[in-house]
Amino acid sequence: MKLKRLPADFVVEELTEVQPEQTGPFAFYRLEKESLGTPEAIQAICRKWKLHPRDVSYGGLKDRHAQTSQYLTIRKGPPRGLSQPRLRLSYLGQRSVAYDPKQIVGNRFRIVIRDLSPAKLESCERALAEVKVDGVANYFDDQRFGSVGKNRRFVARYLIDADYERALRLALAEHYEFDPAPVRQQKNLLREHWGDWPNLREKLTGDVGRLVAYLADHPTDFRGAFARLRGDLKSLYLSAYQSYLWNKMLARWIESQCRPEQLLTIGLQLGPVLAFRHLSPEQRSRFDAQTLPLPSARLHLEPDDPIKPLLDGVLQEEGLELSQIRLKHFREPFFSKGNRPVVFHPEELSWQHEADELYRGKRKLTLQFILPRGCYATMLVKRITAARPLAQNDSGKRAGA
Repeated sequence: MKLKRLPADFVVEELTEVQPEQTGPFAFYRLEKESLGTPEAIQAICRKWKLHPRDVSYGGLKDRHAQTSQYLTIRKGPPRGLSQPRLRLSYLGQRSVAYDPKQIVGNRFRIVIRDLSPAKLESCERALAEVKVDGVANYFDDQRFGSVGKNRRFVARYLIDADYERALRLALAEHYEFDPAPVRQQKNLLREHWGDWPNLREKLTGDVGRLVAYLADHPTDFRGAFARLRGDLKSLYLSAYQSYLWNKMLARWIESQCRPEQLLTIGLQLGPVLAFRHLSPEQRSRFDAQTLPLPSARLHLEPDDPIKPLLDGVLQEEGLELSQIRLKHFREPFFSKGNRPVVFHPEELSWQHEADELYRGKRKLTLQFILPRGCYATMLVKRITAARPLAQNDSGKRAGA
């Protein structure tokens, strides 16, 4: 099975009901990009137009290895478009308020899955029929955990413990799979010369260079240095850890609601999780109505809330209590508060298959569907291609643990 073999194999269109206005302090744009992450595209726009990133507001992060379109606003942005390799920014008008995630209605997807044998294609279509009835477990997928390396350490976990130096070192010097060569070289310098800030100040430039310059003048103020990281990066570090905890909660909730023969496992970057199939009508109604809260010190559960033992068990494994899921000495960023549905249902789900022009003798399966804001299309793909019965879980451990 092959996914994202070509950029056109994964197409994402952000959907919104927001319309441009005649006046307002925010210029409104549509961003189309290919083989480029949203943060990288925003950085390129800011460099070209000499903008500060805090003046740019957008709804969500779109896949890097794909063709995507999304919307954004720029405070006092120029009323014109911009075209560069791999991105095009189209000016649509003005807005009285900045664009944000709440203004996203959903995302439309067109996904091509390649290199399928006849038996695998039949399995995928059978799973798609199941998904149409039962939906998909609403896990945060691997894209959410781009700030987590192979050692599975979370920047936010060190921040909770007020270990600001380890948090900063992990944020600045940890290697990640898709780091480009210049970034890897920069991180190697930081790892080799950590603490020698005057020396590093002479070698590093950009945002990291400014942080190093601050440490050269304030060599023990790691909290102050971390506070000077880009706001979007700090938010990503917190959301990664919070999402990891939420995924563990969901896996345990699914396990508590299903019979063993209904359970499936799906492998994610941070370990296997549980999925489901063949729900009864009563189970289906319960799944569709259920949400789970995002762990945060601002969350208050009653002692008799059935979710409380579930959340407490997950936190105990982390050596934490709910009151600790916060950052000391920071006003921003903060852990989000809210509830997330345990299941999503793809709308307008359709599929077709044909001969795969890239892999002789194999088939390709093209999916089209719409998902609500915050749901991961790759979880649907994994559900139909990678899920296997729980009895085949070689680890012998509970998924999500």
